Amino acid sequence: MRTIAQRPLLAALAFAALGLCGCGKGGAEQLARNGPTRKLAPVEAQGAVSVATRNTTRLGGADVAADAAAVARAVYPGLTAATRPQVVLLVNEHDALAALAASVLSSAPTGAPILYSEGETLPAVSRQTLEAMRPLGAPTLGGVQVIRVGTDTAVPDGYLARPLSVGTPAATAAAVEHLLLVLDRYSAPRQVIVLASDTPPALAMPAAGLAAESGAPILLVTSAHVPAATAAVLAALRRPSIYVIDPAAVGRHTIDSLRRLGPVTSIPSGHPAGAGAGEAAVQNAIEVARFTDGAFGFGIKEPGHGLVFANAARPLDAPASALLSATGDYGPLLLLTSATQLASALVTYLTDIQPAYSNTPQFAPVRGAYNHGWLIGDEGAIATITQAEVDTILEIRQQTQTSEEPSVAPVE
Repeated sequence: MRTIAQRPLLAALAFAALGLCGCGKGGAEQLARNGPTRKLAPVEAQGAVSVATRNTTRLGGADVAADAAAVARAVYPGLTAATRPQVVLLVNEHDALAALAASVLSSAPTGAPILYSEGETLPAVSRQTLEAMRPLGAPTLGGVQVIRVGTDTAVPDGYLARPLSVGTPAATAAAVEHLLLVLDRYSAPRQVIVLASDTPPALAMPAAGLAAESGAPILLVTSAHVPAATAAVLAALRRPSIYVIDPAAVGRHTIDSLRRLGPVTSIPSGHPAGAGAGEAAVQNAIEVARFTDGAFGFGIKEPGHGLVFANAARPLDAPASALLSATGDYGPLLLLTSATQLASALVTYLTDIQPAYSNTPQFAPVRGAYNHGWLIGDEGAIATITQAEVDTILEIRQQTQTSEEPSVAPVE
């Protein structure tokens, strides 16, 4: 196995997370004019690390602001018009439910990256990333380039910004859904994801990636009732399909109320009664990754996929990484509860979907399927030794055929 090298970097990414120095017309025309000698300025993120292996790429740093910036720069390096976002979400890291609800805005066609503010303060890594991505402006919002969710943070001069008002958790989620309709003016969503507002954060984390992949907004309820703001959205969508994550927290009474507003499907948690919080979070994320209902859901039960790994102790990494579920290799979020160890349930799942090839010429590894893992955060979130273990279990392996097994001819 090759040696895995680790080195501290000023950059928040392993390879493509470098920004432009200076502004101007931008786009392919300027890139062609400047050519390959163009100087690039790194985004500084204290504590950031960059370790890439055969099958994994680490994005992020010591905090959630660095993690969000790293993901944003991987998807939107800002080098061409096609790699610049229309609009950027600036989210208050002190409002976890607002950040979770905003994840759906990372879905197509908007594909908005999330950056974090520290209350009313804009971290340097967020500012530098915003300036490097150079958002184009959302046409349906009159050219707005930055949407501030739950924060009055001042953005750098020269950007057109607008706030998204934040109220109760249910009202905030409803406001995000309304913004989604404005940004995607062609169609209203036919599915929604419902969570209890007091769902444990680790159990809520997989909803971010699912919303980004599917375009289904996240709506919030309580175990006692369906808030008026949530009911109004469901009524306006005219009986959408409702998918409930962590149905135990939502409760039977609220689920019965939801059924009057649309067909309800509970995504099974998969963890046994009495399971510890960490075990429950890991298994719940696996079940969300496996789940499919027609065209809805990731439905990942076989090799050949992207996967996003985060630490369950950093719930804001879920919205930060949601963009990786809506572009590239469209990976669902999987969780670790320890930086230095993979839970047995996660190892079993990854083994189940590990790529394999037979030792026959017809099925050489170059014709195989491949998995790729995005790891979010520095070694405090996911240790380098854990990254090496993930790399190994994602690697395509040779599957030796026994004499009892019939040979299978390739499909012509």
